[in-house]
Amino acid sequence: MRICKNCKYRKKPVVIEAIQWTGNNWNEIFSFIGDVFKSQNNMDGTIEINTLEGNMVANIGDWIIKGVKGEFYPCKPDIFEQTYEKVEPEEARGAEKC
Repeated sequence: MRICKNCKYRKKPVVIEAIQWTGNNWNEIFSFIGDVFKSQNNMDGTIEINTLEGNMVANIGDWIIKGVKGEFYPCKPDIFEQTYEKVEPEEARGAEKC
């Protein structure tokens, strides 16, 4: 096997589900992530989510992503915008229409 130094890789095109935490859409967030929700801090608007890497905090504006194995994790808005684009319903292969 050849060892590759400084190789470039492209992320595989995978359709994910996500919802943005606005600080006011608690019911939508809870419906989306269910029992992986850990806690909500009303003072600063953060929510804590149980992820595969342990508990992570989502701030207002962060996206909550459902990964390819059904796991959930928060993503900062700038990273989300650089990494993902909205999928048209016919591309979503059974994903719920937005």
